[in-house]
Amino acid sequence: MGTRIVALGDLSGATADTIIDATGRIVAPGFIDSHTHDDRALLADPDLPFKVSQGVTTVVTGNCGISLAPLATEKAMPAPLNLLEGPGDERFGTFAAYVAALRAKPPAVNVVPMVGHTTLRVMTMPDLDVPATPDQIAAMQGLLREALQAGAVGMSTGPYYPPAASSTTQELIDVARPLAEHGALYVTHMRDEADACLQSLEETFTIGREAAIPVLISHHKLMRAANHGKSVQTLARIREQMRCQCISLDCYPYTASSTMLHLDEARLQGRITIASSGARPELQGKDLQDIADAWGVSLGEASRRLQPASAVYYSMAEADVQRILAFEPTMIGSDGVPTGDRPHPRLWGTFPRVLGHYSRDIGLFPLETAVWKMSGLTAEVFGLPDRGRVAVGLHADITVFDAGTVRDVADYDDPARPADGIVAVIVNGTLAYRDGQHRHTRTGRVLTRQANPAILSPGTA
Repeated sequence: MGTRIVALGDLSGATADTIIDATGRIVAPGFIDSHTHDDRALLADPDLPFKVSQGVTTVVTGNCGISLAPLATEKAMPAPLNLLEGPGDERFGTFAAYVAALRAKPPAVNVVPMVGHTTLRVMTMPDLDVPATPDQIAAMQGLLREALQAGAVGMSTGPYYPPAASSTTQELIDVARPLAEHGALYVTHMRDEADACLQSLEETFTIGREAAIPVLISHHKLMRAANHGKSVQTLARIREQMRCQCISLDCYPYTASSTMLHLDEARLQGRITIASSGARPELQGKDLQDIADAWGVSLGEASRRLQPASAVYYSMAEADVQRILAFEPTMIGSDGVPTGDRPHPRLWGTFPRVLGHYSRDIGLFPLETAVWKMSGLTAEVFGLPDRGRVAVGLHADITVFDAGTVRDVADYDDPARPADGIVAVIVNGTLAYRDGQHRHTRTGRVLTRQANPAILSPGTA
């Protein structure tokens, strides 16, 4: 079966085994989710119904510094790395072994894999609470080179999280240096997305300049009430810096975030809902404050008792979300965490929410812009020249949707619900989803980066 688009236009004289009536519908490039944590789900739940049902044909994995490989160790994984694991799950000692597993049993969607800096720290450092030594940095560089040679499109970092919080700016620069040899990306969950967000932006810019690499700012946002409105400043600073170095960014269309359940009381502010709990699964969907009150303990102690756990944090302003979404170079990434029975609704609803709520209903940007932000723009940034557009000769990753009815149905109370208005999804020429029914086809491929000098030049991210 062919995997590429062979003709466009008037095909009234053509014949086919399968015909999709797209009259009055939009035929768009398959959506590329720029920010996922689907590393394990691709193997454990390869149909990926939560992605295919919203029109996603490609996922970028290994974000926020955490990746499923390389992990040649049997020790317990620290949070948030443990969000990628399940009981009895196989570990992969090399990045090549992980890529080989994906190719041996293809998932329903394409995979653009990255390697995580936190994962490299776990592999090389017995104590994660200190900066890396020169020898440890050299060891991480070696593991990064292996990953890049095996197909990783870049390295992600998460100095926001405890296992990487002790990494210095210089450590991040030095570990990242091999990326320049491969034209690969530096993708970061910055050190701070709240009070010190502007300082974290400057650190990110410095790392990109010093290591001579393109930078992607993950899920850009402003957390906590004291920082609401600061997106005016952050976006202005990003735009200014784009004139002299290669910078990209993505975001998700929600005012709540979701990640590991923190132990640090300073990060347990505002309303927090438990998304998953290994120790007390019956408390999924409950508010942390209510749990702490019922137990008569502090938020930090309640969090400790629930581990390992993930949570939803209600911490952002709608005005900032809209401003960041509308920023021309912003890509769309779900940042969904496929664990527990009460995940953040972004896992199932991100892309239809952009198309329906933000583009059609609010009019934040035209439909064409919405589609470009979740397909062509993302393909450019990640170096996927044969994806992200509908054109003869390109791979047939296609999403057909109804512009008038497409909408996210998943919400915080009932998050695992497929979207309305997604008519059909085609992955590499094979029909994967049609009229609400998953076809259980698994034609996804591992995609490697083809660095484009034009994309790597300043001001074009």
